[in-house]
Amino acid sequence: MIVFPAIDLKQGQVVRLAEGDMDRATVYGDDPAAQAMLFAEAGAEHLHVVDLDGSFAGSAQNREAVEAIVAAFPGYVQLGGGIRTRADVEGWFDAGVARIVIGTAALKDPEFVKEMAREFEGGIVVAVDARDGMVATDGWAEVSDVRIEDMARRFEDAGVASLLFTDIGRDGMLKGCNIDATVELAQRTDLPVIASGGVKGLDDIHILSMQAHLGIEGVITGRALYDGRLDLGAAIAMGARV
Repeated sequence: MIVFPAIDLKQGQVVRLAEGDMDRATVYGDDPAAQAMLFAEAGAEHLHVVDLDGSFAGSAQNREAVEAIVAAFPGYVQLGGGIRTRADVEGWFDAGVARIVIGTAALKDPEFVKEMAREFEGGIVVAVDARDGMVATDGWAEVSDVRIEDMARRFEDAGVASLLFTDIGRDGMLKGCNIDATVELAQRTDLPVIASGGVKGLDDIHILSMQAHLGIEGVITGRALYDGRLDLGAAIAMGARV
């Protein structure tokens, strides 16, 4: 099971939001590339990066910071936030991003996402962001009437690499990952699932790793790392035991 340390970008700074609220941001640094290197030194081979401003604007807003991260980090960078056009997708792959996460466009223009998944095999991750079981879009500012499992099933035969499931109500809150909902989604779809939102410590990593055989590909963690509640090296080692 892959452990993805997260770097969320707002106006070029490394931040974490509470429940996806841009007005509830905690700043953890102003050098995203340096943070990426710290994660690499701790043993990370995968990194999850989000352009938060881009999620709301619908286009890249932290390009310079993302490019600096890609240049500095020796492993695989997974990027999400405001990626909604072919030009966006092609541009980020050309810049060295390994996988691209698409959320809003997956709901509003699923055929586009399926086309990208077929063209860039193994390179597209669909974000299934949930608030009370319903899919949220546009930087989580809007909640649709589509259930998460219905959204997931749309992409089962499209060549999508995996699903990224986030329980918005837990994101950045250190409440513990919504393991039951994550596992349920993995069991209801043929696609691997990445857990996200609320990881508070090594116990979450352990429990998820025990469920990896059910289709849990990885877990994303942010605030627990930045607050010193979770040791990245220990988390990676635990995930690797699966």
